[in-house]
Amino acid sequence: MGVAAVHAGSNDRSELELVIVTGISGGGRSTVARALENVGYYVIDNLPESLVGQAAELAAAGGAEVRRTAMVLDVRSRAFMTDLVGVIEDLRKSGFKPHLVFVDADDDVIIRRFEKVRRAHPLQGDGLLADGIAAERQLLEPARGSADTLFDTTHLNENQLRARVEEAFLAPSTPGIQFTCMSFGFKYGVPRDADYVADVRFLPNPYWVPSLREHTGIDKDVSDYVLGQDGAEEFVDTYASLLLGTTGGFEREGKRYMTIAIGCTGGKHRSVAIAEDLARRLVAAGFPANTHHRDRGNE
Repeated sequence: MGVAAVHAGSNDRSELELVIVTGISGGGRSTVARALENVGYYVIDNLPESLVGQAAELAAAGGAEVRRTAMVLDVRSRAFMTDLVGVIEDLRKSGFKPHLVFVDADDDVIIRRFEKVRRAHPLQGDGLLADGIAAERQLLEPARGSADTLFDTTHLNENQLRARVEEAFLAPSTPGIQFTCMSFGFKYGVPRDADYVADVRFLPNPYWVPSLREHTGIDKDVSDYVLGQDGAEEFVDTYASLLLGTTGGFEREGKRYMTIAIGCTGGKHRSVAIAEDLARRLVAAGFPANTHHRDRGNE
């Protein structure tokens, strides 16, 4: 049954909290699904794209118990199609508000995960594991580009990913966008799941201050040092104003979760202090905001 063929009330459709999860095999889809269950979603796993519209319609008519529904789609299904973006667009045209989540990780991390569990990639066939990953990336590239939320699990363990998902999709006590202010080190790579990326390497590095070197931006002495530098407070003021100035537009577009990445060299001092201060300002402005320090323990 196509989405356009269903004629239930549009109010029911718009009120359904519908999340569609896809992504690279080995990226963490199962962990995302379990996390969504933890925060009250009814999860349908391994659903063919051809049944998404029908499943969404049934959920919309199913009452409060399935008002929050998540569907997990991946290449394990023999009925997997190549036009997930078109399916999402059909849902939106029919009055639904689907939120597309894409889970990804670097190829070398995906390979290690498959080797650890000694499984073949679902698209590997008689070829190499890397061939299966490449074929899947090509198949899913349009969906990745259209995702509302991208979780890059390269640097996340299972518990960290679960926490990120639960923070993002826990029913908020107040409406509006939920922010995660993530610190990172450029030497370890830019987070691919960031909506905004800022570089604070223009500030003096506390690493070169012997009394601060072994501490992090969480510590008051380091935070005071970083925020006391010329341009630091002005930067956070300006950046917070920029973010707050875009929230209305993003909310109208259905976005509910944003990751703001703040980078310095190693992700230990400057970026941590700035991310913490930025989160405090967003909370003061009335928005839920938490911090995540991706690389703080790497040095």
